[in-house]
Amino acid sequence: MSNRVVCREASHAGSWYTASGPQLNAQLEGWLSQVQSTKRPARAIIAPHAGYTYCGSCAAHAYKQVDPSITRRIFILGPSHHVPLSRCALSSVDIYRTPLYDLRIDQKKTDEDEHSIEMHLPYTAKAMESHKDEFTIIPVLVGALSESKEQEFGKLFSKYLADPSNLFVVSSDFCHWGQRFRYSYYDESQGEIYRSIEHLDKMGMSIIEQLDPVSFSNYLKKYHNTICGRHPIGVLLNAITELQKNGMNMSFSFLNYAQSSQCRNWQDSSVSYAAGALTVH
Repeated sequence: MSNRVVCREASHAGSWYTASGPQLNAQLEGWLSQVQSTKRPARAIIAPHAGYTYCGSCAAHAYKQVDPSITRRIFILGPSHHVPLSRCALSSVDIYRTPLYDLRIDQKKTDEDEHSIEMHLPYTAKAMESHKDEFTIIPVLVGALSESKEQEFGKLFSKYLADPSNLFVVSSDFCHWGQRFRYSYYDESQGEIYRSIEHLDKMGMSIIEQLDPVSFSNYLKKYHNTICGRHPIGVLLNAITELQKNGMNMSFSFLNYAQSSQCRNWQDSSVSYAAGALTVH
């Protein structure tokens, strides 16, 4: 057995976000400086994982709520886009490289190409830079879980969510609309297509704010909204439900919503982004 340290390179640096540390730092600072911290300290956040030109400013609304002075362990729950998974998988690497600084992994199979986790690493590094040697991250790839598995993993993670020194980052974009995503739900009563998409997303967001995993599942079954992080969100909602049974009082608020473009006809396509934070009272 070798004691070699295994590093995961920042495979999307230079494409989905800049590979230049100073430039990335300036961009993240710019986005964060435009946002209020109202829900601090967040115990969990939901934030998008697209290219930063599309969702960087939206994600800032979630990351601004992170308190680096109390956070010692960061669980990043991302959906699996490339590996067929029906459970959750932990990473086998020790270090995640980012253009800002290297992040230490807490626990010992994930895919080099999985952007749902990678896109959160520079923001995590930035939000935590004042305490950069004092925290570790636990990247968790969340597979296509059944409702009962979401419940099971929710229970499992609930004891970590109960600890104020832990932060959960739930990685999800919202509606992927258009022919290339094979999804074209349109409620004409809402007006333009992009308004229908916003109405559909906000319906789902308000169910998440009600912290109700069953209603969220029912909403997905009814509308099939293409929320790629639905399983990580389902796990979080089930973890919250478990803690509420034990008398913990929590609330979740979405702080920003954006779309990559405004769809007006059937040839158009867009991805929606939402950022929010869970606080414990």
